[in-house]
Amino acid sequence: MITKAKQADSRFLLKRIGKRLKFYRLSKGFTQEELAERAGFTRSYYTEIETGKRNVSIVNLCRLSSALNVPLGELMDIPIDQEVALTRVVNS
Repeated sequence: MITKAKQADSRFLLKRIGKRLKFYRLSKGFTQEELAERAGFTRSYYTEIETGKRNVSIVNLCRLSSALNVPLGELMDIPIDQEVALTRVVNS
């Protein structure tokens, strides 16, 4: 059974990834539609990823990493003080 705490941790992680994607997308000067097209997604699917509403697969994160020309490790870089939440998600 998934507890509310684990669901909150999962949402936190998805939102954190979405914020990093948005940062890199804007720094490269892409609209959501442009990045979605480069990665082979619809704009609505990408928007759900960026807003933390979609549990994105590692394969699709790799596609976004490639479309942004940003190493996957940079997209996934989570500050040390937030590792506790990440660890709970991974271990759930």
